[in-house]
This record gives sequence, C-alpha cells and structure tokens, in this order.
Amino acid sequence: MSIGHIIQIIKSHPAGFYEVFPKRNVNNIYFDTPNLECLNDNLAGVSHRKKYRARWYGEAVEKIAKPKLEIKYKENMLGGKNFLPLTDFSLKDLSALKKEVNTLIVTPFVLEPVLLNSYSRSYWETRCGRFRITVDSKLYFHSLIHSPHFFKYICEDRAFIVELKYEAEDEDTVDRITRFLPFRLSKNSKYVNGVLLTS
Repeated sequence: MSIGHIIQIIKSHPAGFYEVFPKRNVNNIYFDTPNLECLNDNLAGVSHRKKYRARWYGEAVEKIAKPKLEIKYKENMLGGKNFLPLTDFSLKDLSALKKEVNTLIVTPFVLEPVLLNSYSRSYWETRCGRFRITVDSKLYFHSLIHSPHFFKYICEDRAFIVELKYEAEDEDTVDRITRFLPFRLSKNSKYVNGVLLTS
C-alpha cells in the first residue's frame, strides 16, 4: 500500500477526517539507561513504564532550535506525555543536552542518548475533533550507541505508521472509526524498532 493510497482512505472516511496541520518532519533523540531499561520494559510489556526523548521539528540537524523533552508514560492501558523546554543544541556535541536531561530527570542511572530518528508526519482530525490520525513515513534511524557523532542517516524503515488517537471516554465509540480503516493493527515503537534496526 502506498502513502497516497493511505491518505485517500483517510480522506474518504465517513467521519470526515481533514488535514488539520501541515505535514512536517519530526526528530527525536531517545534517552535510556546504560542497560537499556526503557527498551527492555517495552519489550517485556511492563504495565508501568516511561520513555524519554528530546524532540524538535523541521529539517535542521546542525543547530536545533526550540527542542522539548518529552516524558512519555504508560500506566496499564492508559498513557500520556509531559513536556519540558530544552536549551538549543547541536548534534555535533550532545554533552550539554545529556547534562540538561539528567538535571531535569532524576533516575537511579544516568540517561544516555541512544537513538536519533526522523520521519515525515501528516495530521488528520474528524470534524467533531474527538478522533485524530497521524501518518508517519520516510523513517530514518541512527544509533548514538555505535556512532555518537551524527553525519547522515544510513538506516531507513520503509514502513508507514498510521496511529489513531482519542481520549479514554471515547473508547466505547472508536469502533465506528476503526471499521473503515483497513490497516493491520499492531503494537509499534519507533524507539524499539530503531534500536533493533541499528544494532
């Protein structure tokens, strides 16, 4: 299935999905403990777990402007995010970013930058505003464990990721949305996929 076909399915959905925000590049640096505790918790399906990443938008990879630290948490079937502003940084030297992240987050271990990734994301929403879809394509990954200095992406995942998002109170009515989305449902973590692809 092509990206054009996926977008056409979303645009023709009876719920009236429309593009609510211009498509843009999303960039992340994922942080983990030296023994990759976040990764292993995800693989083991631990019900209470967290993920730490620095995120910014756009094409820039030299001077990163307006990055944010995202703390993504999962508690059983529910999840959410907390956001903290970060100082501008450069991919040429991540030492200042690492120090700032560990100042903002207190863990038993020092968090290390593990994975860099980038992808193109489009944003869709129903007219009622209760259901949202993001479509990710052009996924690129770089291991910061094996190569701490980034020059260019060499690892690509050609998959497309379609994610349906909604509030817990709309769980009972989500069936009327998913019945018109002929996509294979699966658990997906770009962090896990990226580490496995670049290891």
